[in-house]
Amino acid sequence: MIQEHFTEQTAIFFSVAKWVFLSSVVGVIIGAVVTLFLNILEYSEASRSLLPFHYYYILPFALVLTVWLVKTFAPTAEGHGTEKVISAVHKNNGKIDISVIPVKLLATVVSIFAGASVGKEGPGAQIGAGVASALSEFFKFSKHDRKKLVICGISAGFATVFGTPVAGAIFGVEVLIIGVILYDVLLPSFIAGFSAFTTAQLLGIKYSYYNLHFYQNISLDISLIFKVVLAALFFGFVSDMVITTVSLTSKIFKKIKLNTYIKAFLGGLLIVSLTLIFGEEYIGLGLGTINNTINPDPLYTVDVHWYTFILKTLFTSLSLGAGGSGGIITPIFYIGATSGHAFGSVIAPEHLVLFSALGFVSVLSATTNTPIASTIMAVELFGIDIAHYAALGAVISFLLSGHRSIFSSQILAMKKSEMLSVKTGEAVENINISLEEKEMSKFNKLKERLHVKRELLKEKKQKKKN
Repeated sequence: MIQEHFTEQTAIFFSVAKWVFLSSVVGVIIGAVVTLFLNILEYSEASRSLLPFHYYYILPFALVLTVWLVKTFAPTAEGHGTEKVISAVHKNNGKIDISVIPVKLLATVVSIFAGASVGKEGPGAQIGAGVASALSEFFKFSKHDRKKLVICGISAGFATVFGTPVAGAIFGVEVLIIGVILYDVLLPSFIAGFSAFTTAQLLGIKYSYYNLHFYQNISLDISLIFKVVLAALFFGFVSDMVITTVSLTSKIFKKIKLNTYIKAFLGGLLIVSLTLIFGEEYIGLGLGTINNTINPDPLYTVDVHWYTFILKTLFTSLSLGAGGSGGIITPIFYIGATSGHAFGSVIAPEHLVLFSALGFVSVLSATTNTPIASTIMAVELFGIDIAHYAALGAVISFLLSGHRSIFSSQILAMKKSEMLSVKTGEAVENINISLEEKEMSKFNKLKERLHVKRELLKEKKQKKKN
């Protein structure tokens, strides 16, 4: 008995020591590589002023260049990066072509420089996962170890981009399978996230955090809880709109029978035209608008209309559909924060900043199916006082968005309602949903009753006429 206990503890000790070392080294390397990406991106955005015309005029040409880069050198770098990493983990044991790293970096910088409405976290996650995969190949790790290390790469990339190491770690182990957290990768993900985040800080990356108490007092309030529940329902429908619009736009672009480069150019022209009509706040990263909704500065104001989140959804869908390279989560933050601002301005103007912050994390939760990571991100970015409201908003919106995801390669491992018949163990893109037999029977009976009532009403009206 004692010998078995000693053997177990020794084996666990060596396993923990192994993954502490591996994830620390991988986290430091990813932190450095993603920091390079962030610095190049920042420099490129600052260089826009050197152009003798509006920078977004070059977007059609930039999208053509992006499509050519990806198509020629790394087809798996297409679209928003996190989706491709999830697919690689599920279908290829985490093996990612090393060419993805430079191609994704360059293609994203080109896209964002020219004004495509995409984010930087997807490339960060894909670059991190690519580095982890390359190291696994170099040191000839087993498929199982490579898969774990690639998941650590997702966490490290996310943590480096947003400065949220705990949320980054949880995101990496929560985003792969809906309804399951991969506990065996939890420790290395935490360590990789912290290592990458610390490395980025040492290399000079600065992060934005928000103290909501500076703008308003947030206390437990029954009426406020009720409003948060209503907001969560709204964020669930907003998330469904985002997922549907992005997916539908991508399908429409693929169905158009034109050369890929012509489609990219025409898509760019359409975005430029819309920019001239609606303004520049819907293109690029949109960090100014996000900051203004959560961290309002009276000296620097950005117009946030009630329809801002709808237009951002359109611009992002067109940018990705036309071939732009970049992430989807930064636009989701923008959509969430501005939809929260729109909701708060109508329902609770005195808590406008709070609802913007709740939209920020709730729409993330619902579109990516990561309620736990989103709640923790709320605490890391906005402070502990928002935790109970953030958890409520994140979980309700997660359930309301249905069995859909912005990442179609996610595996479904749970039903969001006992009334639905859903096959688990499948990728989200392959899910078929219907009512359970009992519920279908109730539904059909209800339809019959309504039909009978309608017929009786018709008969009564007919008799009155006669």
